[in-house]
Amino acid sequence: MPYENVEGIQVKAEKIVRQKIRTPDFTPGIKRTETGMHLCVEAPGTFCRLAIYETGKKQGVRIPFSPEERVGDLWMMELAGDDFSGLEYTIETEQGELPDPCGRIYTGHERWGDLKAALRPVRCRFPEETYDWEMDQPLKHPYDETILYRLHVRGFTRHTSSGTGERGTFRALTEKIPYLKELGITAVELMMPNEFQEVMMEDGADGNPYATGTPTGRLNYWGYGAGYLFAPKASYTSGKEKEPEREFKDLVKEFHKNDIEVLVELYFTGEESAALAQEAVRFWVYEYHVDGVHLSGFAPAELLASDPLLADTKLLAGSWDGVRVPKTAAAPKLRERRWHLGEYNEGFLIDMRRVLKGDEDQVGRLIYQTRRNPDAYGVINYMAATNGFTMMDMVSCEQKHNEANGENNRDGSDYNYTWNCGVEGTTRKKKIVQMRKKQLRNAFLLLFLSQGTPMFLAGDEFGNSQNGNNNAYCQDNEISWLNWHQLETNRDIYEFVKYMIAFRKAHPVFHLPVEPKNIDYLVCGHPDVSYHGVKTWCPEFENFRRQLGILYCGEYGRRADGTSDDYFFVAYNMHWEPHEFDLPKLPKGMQWTLCINTDDADNNGICPPESLEAGQEPQEELRQYMVPPRSILVFRSFKPISGPASEKDGKKVGKVVKSVKRQNVRKEPAKEAETVVAAVRELEERN
Repeated sequence: MPYENVEGIQVKAEKIVRQKIRTPDFTPGIKRTETGMHLCVEAPGTFCRLAIYETGKKQGVRIPFSPEERVGDLWMMELAGDDFSGLEYTIETEQGELPDPCGRIYTGHERWGDLKAALRPVRCRFPEETYDWEMDQPLKHPYDETILYRLHVRGFTRHTSSGTGERGTFRALTEKIPYLKELGITAVELMMPNEFQEVMMEDGADGNPYATGTPTGRLNYWGYGAGYLFAPKASYTSGKEKEPEREFKDLVKEFHKNDIEVLVELYFTGEESAALAQEAVRFWVYEYHVDGVHLSGFAPAELLASDPLLADTKLLAGSWDGVRVPKTAAAPKLRERRWHLGEYNEGFLIDMRRVLKGDEDQVGRLIYQTRRNPDAYGVINYMAATNGFTMMDMVSCEQKHNEANGENNRDGSDYNYTWNCGVEGTTRKKKIVQMRKKQLRNAFLLLFLSQGTPMFLAGDEFGNSQNGNNNAYCQDNEISWLNWHQLETNRDIYEFVKYMIAFRKAHPVFHLPVEPKNIDYLVCGHPDVSYHGVKTWCPEFENFRRQLGILYCGEYGRRADGTSDDYFFVAYNMHWEPHEFDLPKLPKGMQWTLCINTDDADNNGICPPESLEAGQEPQEELRQYMVPPRSILVFRSFKPISGPASEKDGKKVGKVVKSVKRQNVRKEPAKEAETVVAAVRELEERN
């Protein structure tokens, strides 16, 4: 078709005309203006044209960019018009006709896994009308107060058991907000929510399925590969009329209303320019109001870390070592603390899995990982990642089982640092099942009692399994989809995780804003954190040791109301034999009580709370405790209820307390505590 410099674009859009740019905007991509659309594209060469089509039509018209409105390799164009609906566009350069790499909506790929669509040309839609954010703003939760939940948008609700409307969509994810709030999640990370080509194409190169060719029939389920970095994925959108921009913005706004941050993972191949990568991250922040971006692949880390526009945005990466934030006129000194940067701590996964399975010489690593919280950036701790076993498979498999991937089980890591508790894979043996659940309780304790930011995979809270597949990159089926029936099957696991999230939030000593120093810098009689063996103040580091005690001084953890936290002693015994631990001496007037015991299957690891919040009757002071094999116990300090002056009256108090307890055994623990305290106070007043 001949190229035409036209002022009218077919019959439908005859009122759309090109107009002279008044104020140049060098931001790549397309956006609405008061009079129409502004387009800026990067294209080296001698010419650049805009091709506009009616939806589904093969023929269209071309409008050349003006050389006068070009700066370097950036071409700009401004279109005036009232109605751009039903129109698509591409960019034509010396390299041929291509989709706009900064397009915001792509057509032809609205159906997930459509093999025929993979062979069709990719075009862009013009953006929608201005969105009403209703005063929405990013939340900016600090890392130390964040509980991060990583999920796949499609897999999270695709299973029929999800109980959502249009499963596998942004809208279905929004329907799960009440579940996430109940669990205690403060932030979600969405794996690749941007537009990418999920249909793998043959190109004759082993290990590189993302080039042109013919469909292989396999799907790039995760989304790691070349994609369009400025557009939410259309096939993750509900309804017949796909509106990915609007639906994703609705999702973010609804999550923010429920005080939950939204982070997105973007994958960079390394072939993008640093400028394009920077604009993509910026775009998701100011256009979609996301609270953070996980930088996967090959992102320009130093450029993004120093970007002033991203200074309030969480940026997660594999490492920030060696990345400097340069000086500025307003900040003449090199900034050391970069609160918004977060490191994905893979070392935590490796070390803590080895601790969990009882490997030798891990006491030092246990101390390091539970304490680590550097000043320069936050750390994201996790026991399971997308590329690897789920937490249930971590305690069920020692070997990978990736046969369904079609690669003869050669893909995926051979080093998983896992223990199957005696049987490989699924089993109905009661002792094995109980041991696996115990190990899961241990794993979640290792995660939630460590400084930094805990992160876990969606479904780990109720024992989701991928049948031992540690590289389910191409499994768009029940291997990767969450089976929500497991929530009821493994309700005990869910309740324990829920309890531990609330426990961590309630006790700031486990999520201090700075790394513990192991010194008494408040001069309160105890270091902020101290380390012990089976004997107090005597940590043992021989390679055969698998026992460690950690004492947390409550004076260093301040609650929201300004009061100090409780003291805690965590006894780790990862040996397959029991060991007796000496308990550290508490300040005068305090006693120890056991609050978590992962060996206690009858109570799901949670010791009956008695009346901890209101105090307890005096009891014999705990000085030693036998810690069962492969168990973690948590002791909490409390101040006993002060008894009457006489020993006789003291006995009366004890009898009344015990009597009230027996009468209220079926009541909720909090109500029971109130009743006990009221009875004791009444007796004291009479005496």
